[in-house]
Amino acid sequence: MIRIFVWDFYKQFEPITITMKILNYYKYLSVFTLLFGPLSFAQHQFEVKDASKNYDIIISVENCFDDQCKDKGTVELFDNKNTRVQTFTSGNLIFYFDKGQKPKPGQMFQVTREQSPAIFGDFNFDGLEDIAIRNGNNGNYSGASYDVYLFNNTKMGFVKSKELTDLASNFLDLFEIDSEHKRLVTHGKSGCCILYTTGYKVIANQELDKVYEKQEDFTAENEVKVMIEEKINNRWSTKIKKYPKEQYNKEK
Repeated sequence: MIRIFVWDFYKQFEPITITMKILNYYKYLSVFTLLFGPLSFAQHQFEVKDASKNYDIIISVENCFDDQCKDKGTVELFDNKNTRVQTFTSGNLIFYFDKGQKPKPGQMFQVTREQSPAIFGDFNFDGLEDIAIRNGNNGNYSGASYDVYLFNNTKMGFVKSKELTDLASNFLDLFEIDSEHKRLVTHGKSGCCILYTTGYKVIANQELDKVYEKQEDFTAENEVKVMIEEKINNRWSTKIKKYPKEQYNKEK
């Protein structure tokens, strides 16, 4: 019915030139997209078996070439009973594979957990598995960035966390999990010679409180200046120490 309606609507403007036919064709596609949503973009599919202790995933992504995939994509989560649990979307689902691997459109291709654009972990230290989905290279110095979803027991599903997504999108790659101190640790740099390591406590499952920062300054020719600030009992302490550069690099 929709096709006939659009065709008849434009027929009343006859005679139709070749140019008008082309324009009408694209207008028809626009109407179709408006009513039924965008056409399926996924051309390449990948499977990650044992992506975590609880889940397998199926990845669909728009473009793959050389040793990487990117652009629009989805990550489908399946439990141990092969039941689809949840689907996540990404505007730029970047990930890499070995150059010898040659994924083809329309075929399911196996990738490893290490190659996957989805990373699992207990990000808020509540004992439940959470997930981070690659969303491009928006981090510090074009580092990898991620959308972070925390498992919500009440909703029985993963809910996007603005705070942790911001944390995972503004530094060098995804934050690390410091289980011993129950902190999320980020890394960044300023120019060639100053490195930052920052630790955050997760409060009320998703709010963040900065409690630690280390600044390593390699600007001087023969020494490294290290400043450590730490929040203990709600009070900040600062320690500054200088090391011979050769010794410091060896110890690292």
